[in-house]
Amino acid sequence: MLDQKQGFYDALETRSADERMAAQLEALNAQLARVAEAQDTCLVSGPLGDLGDLAKLPVLRKSDLVAWQAEKPPFGGMAVSNVAHVFQSPGPIYEPGGISHDWWRMGRFLHAVGIGAGDIVQNCFGYHLTPAGMIFESGARAVGAAVLPAGVGQTELQVRAAKDIGCTAYAGTPDYLKVILDKADEMGEALTFTRAAVGGGALFPSLRQEYADRGITCLQCYATADLGNIAYESPAMEGMILDEGVIVEIVRPGTGDLVPEGEVGEVVVTSLNPDYPLIRFATGDLSAILPGESPCGRTNTRIKGWMGRADQTTKIKGMFVRPEQVADLVAKTGAAKARVTAMREGEMDAMLVQVEGVGLDAAELANAVAATLKLKGKVELVAPGTLPNDGKVIDDQRSYD
Repeated sequence: MLDQKQGFYDALETRSADERMAAQLEALNAQLARVAEAQDTCLVSGPLGDLGDLAKLPVLRKSDLVAWQAEKPPFGGMAVSNVAHVFQSPGPIYEPGGISHDWWRMGRFLHAVGIGAGDIVQNCFGYHLTPAGMIFESGARAVGAAVLPAGVGQTELQVRAAKDIGCTAYAGTPDYLKVILDKADEMGEALTFTRAAVGGGALFPSLRQEYADRGITCLQCYATADLGNIAYESPAMEGMILDEGVIVEIVRPGTGDLVPEGEVGEVVVTSLNPDYPLIRFATGDLSAILPGESPCGRTNTRIKGWMGRADQTTKIKGMFVRPEQVADLVAKTGAAKARVTAMREGEMDAMLVQVEGVGLDAAELANAVAATLKLKGKVELVAPGTLPNDGKVIDDQRSYD
């Protein structure tokens, strides 16, 4: 139920940390039991005692889903229920979609944008094969807004429809709204958008400001086809607030190990949707926890937003170097962190391996690098705190121009 009087989507948004953790632990244990029953896969011997125990479970990657689905189509034998739609994403990966209330949890974000009853949303996310269009339509339905299922393309018709119908809100990628607005200017039409809910691409500050100058409030969310809404901006626009239906961890790329708060790492999400229980699902995206609470009054944890991709696999001297190998190097040597940099020396590939740690032996490190990465390169021992906090464990500095 919407809690319009308080300005929040529901009471979950203002729970105490203890209340949220207790509820999430109960839902998580129910998910684990569901997985064990449906998939004959016992991830744990019994209920978890606290949310911290989640980090002991294996990370599920998209490559795992591809392999499982090839063996047992369409969903790899996973504990999937109440399927109303089947979608396809690159891989290919097939995702289920449901039609129960706010199945992808997008209503919470649209409510934060200020979209609700009386609004008509021009939904410019795709409706073919991929779920983005349905994700936002489901959210609009949850907040009582009507939808123009516009998709992408035929911009002149989009302008005409927006004008004729009186669309008040836009949903789609950040840049396509500008395409529509510019076409409207060209056609001499004044549109009535006042809100924009965007995702699926970068919202640059200059573009947000351009929309603001036109009287359009534009906020962004972070969502995926597999998981639905993960995090979203509120009017405070200080980081992105985690959705109430997911548990988010930030881990060292290539591992399932948690990084300290504030350090950049890979976003790993556990969905509490009982129809599609993804446990510790690696998104491949980088972000970091933002300390404190949002000034808007929502109490859930915040992340800094999308900060790049975690899959940094790079070919050096004809050999692939993967984040998992760098993680293995750190584990074997007892180092704190490591970073591989690929560069060019003349016309040849070169590799620099920087390792943070105390009391490490340079010669032993060099041997460990050669054995673990299957390549030789320059090894540099650096003081703790030296390497950048950008989530990169492999940095390709070669120019391909």
